[in-house]
Amino acid sequence: MKIGIVSDSHGDTHAIDAMLARPEVQGVECWLHAGDVAPDAEYLAMLTQRRVYKVAGNCDWPSSRVPDTEVISLAGHRILLAHGHTFGVQYDTDLFLRQAAGEECDIAVYGHTHCAEFLPGVITLINPGSIARPRDGVAGSFCILELTPDQPPQGEICHLDVPEPIFMQTTHDIHK
Repeated sequence: MKIGIVSDSHGDTHAIDAMLARPEVQGVECWLHAGDVAPDAEYLAMLTQRRVYKVAGNCDWPSSRVPDTEVISLAGHRILLAHGHTFGVQYDTDLFLRQAAGEECDIAVYGHTHCAEFLPGVITLINPGSIARPRDGVAGSFCILELTPDQPPQGEICHLDVPEPIFMQTTHDIHK
């Protein structure tokens, strides 16, 4: 099963559109949106006509309609989905991984830090980074996850294309 994972879109529908134009998203069967901002998950669902699991982020507060965490069973795997701010992931992921273990999850997905990572292990830890406001020095990112029952999760962090810089013509250039 092919799953798309996105986080921290912060209302930037152009970034979501750019992500959906990437060839990596072809064949995605469902999406996980790890918060900030949750209404973007509805936009994603509308465009893709796929189910989008979503959780609230720190910028979604307060919202009684969207849970802070969700445990999802897909293709023989259990996934803990959270934004991560309530687990202090900006400092470390220990509490978040303990929660995943307590929920008997083999995959833990979070956002909040705007920095992408894919760390395989007993519990595979995934942060897709931010599609709109990356903080890791590269372009906006998302994750493609391939799940097969009784097999370790396989995933890839994908980056949006960085547009070519626009050079402004200076007065000096005009008078040459």
